Amino acid sequence: MTSGKLEKLIIEAYRDAEYRDKDSNIFIAMFNPEQYSLKYEVESDDTSGSGTSGSSPTFQRLKPQDLTLDFTIDGTGASGNTVDVAKKVKEFLNVAYEYQGDEHRPRYLKIIWGSLIFKCVLKTANIKHSLFSPEGKSLRAKIIAGFTGFIEDKLRASQEDSTSPDLSHLRVVKDGDTLPLMVNKIYGDSKYYYQVAEINKLKNFKKLQTGQKIYFPPLTT
Repeated sequence: MTSGKLEKLIIEAYRDAEYRDKDSNIFIAMFNPEQYSLKYEVESDDTSGSGTSGSSPTFQRLKPQDLTLDFTIDGTGASGNTVDVAKKVKEFLNVAYEYQGDEHRPRYLKIIWGSLIFKCVLKTANIKHSLFSPEGKSLRAKIIAGFTGFIEDKLRASQEDSTSPDLSHLRVVKDGDTLPLMVNKIYGDSKYYYQVAEINKLKNFKKLQTGQKIYFPPLTT
């Protein structure tokens, strides 16, 4: 039986949103987290028009994932490694929290640990000091950090392409909308308006009502 090499969690910093310009700063966790949590959230619109009965929520988008991690820093030497706790905390803040001088914003981050590769920006960092020397020097600290997932603009656009004719759509009629125009906007061709009218059981598709919801099915070939 062979044991794998212990890989420490690391946080890399980048200056650009495309993750091409890597910063020299890097944070290596003293101890790997015992666990981490990823939050997935769907954003829906559950508002109803005035005077209408309640309706089922309408899908809007998939919100960026949230990652929560705990980092323990121990300066007592009990683990066999003696570190300066304040210096190690500053090391984390330099990577994840401090502003870039030219961009005036925190750096883009990449968290790497085993199968976890998470592109993100820091959302929150709560630093709790719990043990001190007689002189008041911090000997143990825990960093509870929250990160918000970050997706490059091009990748996000491809993932959130709500105009794709391969997807189903529910649209709310606005002033000036006509069925052929709505069909053309979604499918790129207005010739499918009759099928959409039939699926939605529209008796008079020429007179759409503002606020009316119309279902546009995926195209089939």
